[in-house]
Amino acid sequence: MIALAHEAHRHGAGPAGALPLVVLAVAAGAYLLAAARRAREPRGWSRWRTAGFVAGVALVAAAVTGPVAAFAETDFRGHMLQHLLIGMLAPLGLVLGAPVTLLLRSLSPARGRRVGALLRSRAVHVLADPWVALLLSVGGMVALYCTPLYRLVSTGGLPHHLTHVHFLLAGCLFAWVIAGPDPAPRRPPVPLRLVVLGVAIAVHATLSQLMYAGLVVDVPVPVAQLRGAAEIMYYGGDIAELLLAFALVSTWRPVRTTAPRRARGLGWVR
Repeated sequence: MIALAHEAHRHGAGPAGALPLVVLAVAAGAYLLAAARRAREPRGWSRWRTAGFVAGVALVAAAVTGPVAAFAETDFRGHMLQHLLIGMLAPLGLVLGAPVTLLLRSLSPARGRRVGALLRSRAVHVLADPWVALLLSVGGMVALYCTPLYRLVSTGGLPHHLTHVHFLLAGCLFAWVIAGPDPAPRRPPVPLRLVVLGVAIAVHATLSQLMYAGLVVDVPVPVAQLRGAAEIMYYGGDIAELLLAFALVSTWRPVRTTAPRRARGLGWVR
């Protein structure tokens, strides 16, 4: 993780450019330390979860530094690759790492109850609604490319890193609501989550096709770049969403209900 902290300097980034990598290094270091401690306990800690979280951090780091970041500075196709890594692939790894579960197992009971109270708060209930998560994730993408918002970002009127933060957080929220192993308030049944995921796939496909045709979108770049970015969105988005669907169905355990039994003298019990 020390390598992440030095990556910005190696590529000539200033303090502002180094900040994302420092945050990633701290997050990865804290996760690995907690995971190592939990692994020594009788319950242990899944290496697959650790691998997923580290992969998510690595994908974000790859998107905001090095060749991908340089490509994104001069070519819209690089920008779309960044979006794919930050907003779709990295969140899947981060969420499958179950960081909230790891946090709850690492905290004292009193602090764990505070985190539990936060998860049961009204705000989290609203955000955990799959349709809200869909709106923040896919709706944000539509707003960026179909309104003058991208022009503001590309001309410096709006800091580019704010769009990165939004897509990362919105992507993590969507992945958590759809297939996250961490606890969530009133998680809807799997069929409904599959429907929401299907809507996300349809919106991604439609937007990428409109972008390829140069219709509706407001992105002032050469046609070759626009079409190349549309292809990245179309095929890369399909891969990310299929992985998310696989994560969902692979952990699906249908609830088995049993008929109520009458216990003598106790009325109906389950």
